Amino acid sequence: MRVFGISDLHVDYPENYNWVKSLSREDFRDDVLVLAGDISDRVPFFKKTLSLLAGKFRKVAFIPGNHDIWVNRNGISDSVKKFRIIEKIARDCNAELSPFSLNGVNFWPVHGWYDSSFGSPGKELSGIWKDYTNCRWPMGFSLSDINSFFHEKNCFQGIDAESGFNITFSHFLPRIDLMPHFIPESKRILYPVLGSSLIESVLRRLKSKIHLYGHSHVNRSVRKEGVEYINNAFGYPHEYHITAKTLKKIFEI
Repeated sequence: MRVFGISDLHVDYPENYNWVKSLSREDFRDDVLVLAGDISDRVPFFKKTLSLLAGKFRKVAFIPGNHDIWVNRNGISDSVKKFRIIEKIARDCNAELSPFSLNGVNFWPVHGWYDSSFGSPGKELSGIWKDYTNCRWPMGFSLSDINSFFHEKNCFQGIDAESGFNITFSHFLPRIDLMPHFIPESKRILYPVLGSSLIESVLRRLKSKIHLYGHSHVNRSVRKEGVEYINNAFGYPHEYHITAKTLKKIFEI
């Protein structure tokens, strides 16, 4: 059994969706795909893509990203409702959104959002960050409420983290030092919305050996304090300089 990882498919772009379609329906029958969020904000694209992938792999382990819960193009009143809709679609497609074990490997989705762990958003970020307009939250929801909504899903039961090999995955970054040193200063205004240190605390509690994350669109693999952190975002069509645009094998047993 091989385990492949990818994130940020953004299949609204035809070339990205065509790549998904081009994946073999035979080569991955015994394998697991860990998909760390951002398929599409459009429900039909989301459903069609997840169904395609579930038909190509033995298992698809999925966690939603921020784009997946955008509501501005869907006629859905808020992002909590959108999250529940895509949860149901994923289950209907036979994708796994809950922890599961297979051949001695434990797969743990770690939910989260950004919470200013990595800095406070500045005025410039407020004007360009699309979540601020494309996500909508129930009346009275604060940033703290948003984080609580997601982190309450990390109260795992039924699998023993002490046994087996633990692979965790999140859409958002668990620590800001995963961003490489070459990132230009002008792009670092995005750091406050990249993730949360709460994700790191969960994966450490789960004794993770490999953690796949998405969101940053900066492919890299780096080992820190006994955990291999991997980003393999497919990314936007023009991002060939920071994304590999291929599946990455992250484990094999």
